[in-house]
Amino acid sequence: MVAYSQSWTTRDLAAMPDDGGWKRYEIIDGELYVTRAPHIRHQGAAGKLHVRLENWSEQTGLGSAFQAPGVIFTPTDAVIPDVVWISQARLADGVDEAGHLIVAPELMVEVLSPGDLNEQRDKEVKLKLYSRHGVQEYWIVNWQLKTLEIYRRAEAQLQLVGTLLVGDTLSSPLLPGFSAPVADIFR
Repeated sequence: MVAYSQSWTTRDLAAMPDDGGWKRYEIIDGELYVTRAPHIRHQGAAGKLHVRLENWSEQTGLGSAFQAPGVIFTPTDAVIPDVVWISQARLADGVDEAGHLIVAPELMVEVLSPGDLNEQRDKEVKLKLYSRHGVQEYWIVNWQLKTLEIYRRAEAQLQLVGTLLVGDTLSSPLLPGFSAPVADIFR
């Protein structure tokens, strides 16, 4: 996080220098978060989830999966989650001219990066943000421990419903017929 006397906005992000993708800039509640390009195992887990979600989406025609899209909830809440899945209905009117999502995808996925601040951002700050903006399901993937936490919307907020381990199979009522062995995500 970078100290700044005023709230950061998406307009400020547009003025950031392009470093070729080595840094990720996100704003949550007007605070700027800057992270480096993630570990290759982080990228591997995100990529495998993206492929499985996209393959399922192509078979069903229900939506689309995207890896590292820009999601702008408000001028002071703009993030780049590792993976999202969004229904055709939300996608139809949910993209701005620059190609950013401007509606909440049904599913957001974050793969944890090492470090207490990174974990706090994904497990607390982003959990609250996604809950506040109507995300239906949130998966937090820990490639180091090989676990996947599933949060689902209940009583107007995202709540932890379970933690999957390597021997488990990932599925979701949000994605009828989707399933993936958790072990395959970490290979």
